[in-house]
Amino acid sequence: MSELDGQVAVVTGTAQGIGQAIARTLRGAGATVHEVDRDTVDLSVTAEVEEFFASVGDVDVLVNNAGGVTGQTHVPIDELTDAAWDAVVDANLRTTMNCTRAAARTMKRRGYGRIVVISSGAGRSVSLTGIQAYASAKAAQIGFTRQMAHELGPHGITVNCIAPGFVLSNPTTQAQWESYGPEGQQALLDRIAVRATGTPDDIARGVLFFAVPAAGWVSGQTLSIDGGHSLF
Repeated sequence: MSELDGQVAVVTGTAQGIGQAIARTLRGAGATVHEVDRDTVDLSVTAEVEEFFASVGDVDVLVNNAGGVTGQTHVPIDELTDAAWDAVVDANLRTTMNCTRAAARTMKRRGYGRIVVISSGAGRSVSLTGIQAYASAKAAQIGFTRQMAHELGPHGITVNCIAPGFVLSNPTTQAQWESYGPEGQQALLDRIAVRATGTPDDIARGVLFFAVPAAGWVSGQTLSIDGGHSLF
């Protein structure tokens, strides 16, 4: 018998990379996994989120992975537009709130749930991209995790967070890596204890740890999966 047999999971942001790995890992542990991405549901729009979760029914595991930099690059703060700020905050923080709110209803009714938020090392330090809204939204996800763990714990629901380090998981991170050039890449590796970048599967294994029933006394935590980068 697998650890998540008979359970229903929702994983957001599954178009590529980390989201795909999380969905694959939870499915391998026995869960029925519903994948959702912005091409199917705009998770920043409340009505679309509510409709999606109504179609799924009861949810045991929610993984809030949707997010990213929405195609942006760094601009100085004095040149930043409202639209650029809002796009990143909506993609990361509002999607997390919307999905948590919808999933919590069925979890509270049933007295059980596992919620995992995928933040970033940028939320614990600074963003390598320099995108102000991204660092801010990722830090806010960590605060949201703590608050939800406090609020939902009495209902049998745990809420935890993962802060990934540099993971080559999609075209955006690949382009970022290539932009550093050989010297910049080596400088980044030198700041990682194990001297290697991560993989999507590294993050997915952390999600599985938080998602299983046996992790019922772990809540409100933020786990850095970054090869030891946060040590420096």
